[in-house]
Amino acid sequence: MKGLIKLLVIGFMLFSVQTTFGQVVFEHLSNKNIYDFMDELANETFIEINSVVKPYSRGFIADKLVEAESSIENMSIRQKKELEFYLTGFKAEIDSLPDYNPKWDIFRKNERLATALNPFGVFYKDKLFTASVKPIWGINYFFNDNGTIWHRWGGLEATAYIGKHWGMYASLRDNTESQILSAPEFFTQRGGGGNFKRNESGGVDFNEMRGGVVYSWNWGSFGLVKDHVNWGNNYNGPNIFSDRPPSITQLKLQMKPAKWFELNYFHGWLISMVVDSSRSYYYNIGNSTYYRSTYRPKYMAANMFTFTPWKNLKLSFGNSIVYSDMNVYPGYLIPIMFYKAIDHVVNSSIDNQNSQLFFDISSRQIKKLNLYASLYVDEFKTSRVSDSETSNFWSTKIGVKESNVLINNLSINIEYTKTVPITYQHRVPTLTFESNNFNFGHYMRDNSQEIYVSLEYKPIRGLHIKTYYMLAQHGPDYTYTVDGTYDTHPFIERVAWQNQTISLKATYEFANNAYLFAEFISSDISGDEDQVKKYTPDFFQGQQNTFSVGFNFGF
Repeated sequence: MKGLIKLLVIGFMLFSVQTTFGQVVFEHLSNKNIYDFMDELANETFIEINSVVKPYSRGFIADKLVEAESSIENMSIRQKKELEFYLTGFKAEIDSLPDYNPKWDIFRKNERLATALNPFGVFYKDKLFTASVKPIWGINYFFNDNGTIWHRWGGLEATAYIGKHWGMYASLRDNTESQILSAPEFFTQRGGGGNFKRNESGGVDFNEMRGGVVYSWNWGSFGLVKDHVNWGNNYNGPNIFSDRPPSITQLKLQMKPAKWFELNYFHGWLISMVVDSSRSYYYNIGNSTYYRSTYRPKYMAANMFTFTPWKNLKLSFGNSIVYSDMNVYPGYLIPIMFYKAIDHVVNSSIDNQNSQLFFDISSRQIKKLNLYASLYVDEFKTSRVSDSETSNFWSTKIGVKESNVLINNLSINIEYTKTVPITYQHRVPTLTFESNNFNFGHYMRDNSQEIYVSLEYKPIRGLHIKTYYMLAQHGPDYTYTVDGTYDTHPFIERVAWQNQTISLKATYEFANNAYLFAEFISSDISGDEDQVKKYTPDFFQGQQNTFSVGFNFGF
């Protein structure tokens, strides 16, 4: 297997050795403002993007910012200032930056670089090597009738470019929550960790390490990274792949050989959390006996094909497979395959693996308007289509966002998500659509629906004022049984858990990647007592008026 991976890497390098400059370091999804600005530029048709697959690379974002400069005369005053601000922030990706004397730039010795890297960064550059190191720090307080809780995080992130084709990045962030807010079972979009540890004060600690090494050329990239996955157009949580689970190690391929076609693929190593008793063992230290547990291996392969038949219309489809109880299978390393068909051959006459299909459409052909929809199909049988007593397992999302509607700097978004019972589930513990027990699909999981409506106003550069209304409902829990009735469960026969929330939030990016934020949340989380306790942190249960405030620099 090591030889196969080495051969793939060498093959891509040899294939692209004569191509032009292109370097890839992925910008994390936590940097919401730059992703929001990219979306706004695309909705205004100043640029064209494929928003079904995230994260974007910093080089891609920089290229699109430069592309948007050609339309600067059509922008509002605020948009022009936003563009100027982010062009400075991505200066290292946009041009070579002349050699400074000294070549080290620490804190604010050079105003231009300090602005680009934020006031806390350390920067180095020579003709071959460009690198930056930035601290990460943030805290978020929550206040309501239940008292005060907080989430604090800190660490370091670094990016580097070598020559014309290599990009490297790393980010380590330690988290402390005074009360656990991001457990796998909670109905929340807060990202979680796979290593929760109780601390002395009764809260939890966990960390997250991301990074990778990527080789790129002018129409693609290939790398080994540990990062999050976010697939499916959305503004309030995707229903194909969400970035809520801890980051996964993956072989990642992106190719765009023509303007009308793009391929995205990854092969990931997941954490099954299922102990393999055959590989676990006892050992002795002195007079004490200990048990060494090991998890069963678990993998995932996924691809997404995107076609652009007309400008600003993106049609995407793909498939994925979660597989276990075997070594990494070479057939799943082929980016263009239909994995379910391979599974039927590899596991002929025995229990199959867990495969999925997905489809996505995004149209920005009407200026300022993004019409989008996505469909995730977990299990499909044609016999169920005409049978009113049974159901296939699927999740769909449909939405619309209009930028600069009625007045400049105001946007509106309406989004609806529906997921029928048993979707994202699997009866085999090692084949669930999960890693570290965190579901990859929609954060509400199966037998759920959500209505989301938001208004966002940006009066000046860096200031976002957003209000939203959300109604999220979950029906009774069902289990993927083998008695033949698992496909007969009705959709939300009754509401077992409900969250009705109105929020008002202000965020200000006062320097590159540095934020102040405050939010007022009026929520009513109700339903069956056991369901409310299972899916909701204690702090937010019932009717609550919660005030949140915080700051951060870095992600």
